[in-house]
Order: sequence, then structure tokens, then C-alpha cells
Amino acid sequence: MRKSILTILMFLVVLVGITGCGSENLKGGNNSHSEETKKFVVGLDDNFPPMGFRSESGEIIGFDIDLAKEAAKRIGYEVEFKAVDWDGVLLSLNNGDIDVIWNGLTITEERKEKIGFTDEYLVNNQIIVVSGESEITTKGELKDMIIGVQMGSSSQTVIENIKDEIGIGEIKKYSNNVDALLDLKAGRIQGVVVDEVVGRYYMVKNGGSYRILEETLGGESYGVGFRKSDSDFGEELNEVLIEMKEDGTFDKIKEMWFGK
Repeated sequence: MRKSILTILMFLVVLVGITGCGSENLKGGNNSHSEETKKFVVGLDDNFPPMGFRSESGEIIGFDIDLAKEAAKRIGYEVEFKAVDWDGVLLSLNNGDIDVIWNGLTITEERKEKIGFTDEYLVNNQIIVVSGESEITTKGELKDMIIGVQMGSSSQTVIENIKDEIGIGEIKKYSNNVDALLDLKAGRIQGVVVDEVVGRYYMVKNGGSYRILEETLGGESYGVGFRKSDSDFGEELNEVLIEMKEDGTFDKIKEMWFGK
């Protein structure tokens, strides 16, 4: 009888130990930046130069990529970069497929209802890019024309808000800005509304193929997006961004991608 009781007790101890190990491995659910793994996953549109894009060899590079790598190093984490559908990027974040959105993400009131943000780290404008051969000089001249935007972007929101005011013929939506700009270059559309950092990058890369209208469609601020349930982690990222600005590291990375 004693042997039977002893056997049962030993079995229970082993069972509790196994259950405990399983719980520890699942700590944090899908949050890959838990203390056990010491890693966070950055979700991005990998066709969004110069913020985040693929080099000729397929490596993900860019301004935001370098910032995220430096921040991860300072807080003692590994960082992984994962390409996601930008139109569903907030859903990917809140579902736990990624841990942060660090890819020229505009801070808006609508987005702040769904996710948390760090302080702004870069100020940007929405601009209109036309072909280098175009005679268009103002947004009012876009009447009855086809304008391209990236689906799910702040550019889409901006142009949709003024579509009727200007009398735009059609808003054509693309999965990324690169395809929109290629269609512009080919003459299939007459303009692209895009973040200024992207537009000016392509101006440098493509010479006279494009021209930016002097008239902007308003300013905006970029922040790093995180789950509201991960506010402590978000604050940690915010503090390290402040530190990087104060010690000059931020400006060094910025100059690498945007020049002086």
C-alpha cells in the first residue's frame, strides 16, 4: 500500500513539473519580446525605401531598420524583421504576429485608439509626385486625373478627404509605393500622393523622372507602434529613442539615409 501511495506521489510530482515547464515556455503568449526569448519582431512593408526595403541581395535595410537594430542592442534584445501586408499591419500587431510597427508609421487619432505609440521621432509631409515631364504645378490641376496611393497608408486618407474638393477622377490603390511610382513613370497615372521621405528618396535615385509639387497636403509625425498591453515595453523603446537623440546616434543614422 505504501509503495502504491509513493508511486502515485512521484507521478504527481513529475506531472506538476512538466506542467510548470510548459507554462514557463508559453509565458507572454505570442509576445516574442518576453523575458525568456529576449527578442522582438518588427513588422514592416519591405518595399518602403528609405525607411525599410530589400537590398539587391534580399537583405532588409533602411533608416528605420538601423534605428531598430541600435535600440535593440541598447536594451539587450535581438530583433527580427518581418514583412507584412501594410493594409492589415495593425491587425498583425494586435494578433501577436509582430511586436512593433517600425516603418514610417504615422501617428493618427484613429490608430491611437487601437495601438500605443512612442513619442514622434521624425516629422514628415504628404506630397504629390508627378512625372518629370508633367505640366501640373498645383493640386487643383489634378481634376479628373488618376492618382495613385499605397493602400492602408495615411496618403490614402489624405487624398480621399480632398478627392471631391479637387474633383479627382480616380484614386488607384497599390500594395506599395514603388508600384505606384512605376505606373506614374509609365504614364498610366498622373500623380502619386506619398510620404515626403519616400518621394525625395526616389527623386535622388531617378534623376528627372519625377517632380514634387511645392504644395504639400499637410504634415504628420512618425512613431513606433506597439500593443497597448505592452506599454512597459513601449516606454522602454521610447526612452532609448530619446537617449539616441541626445547622444547624437539618431542624427548619424539619419544623415546616412537622408544626407545633411
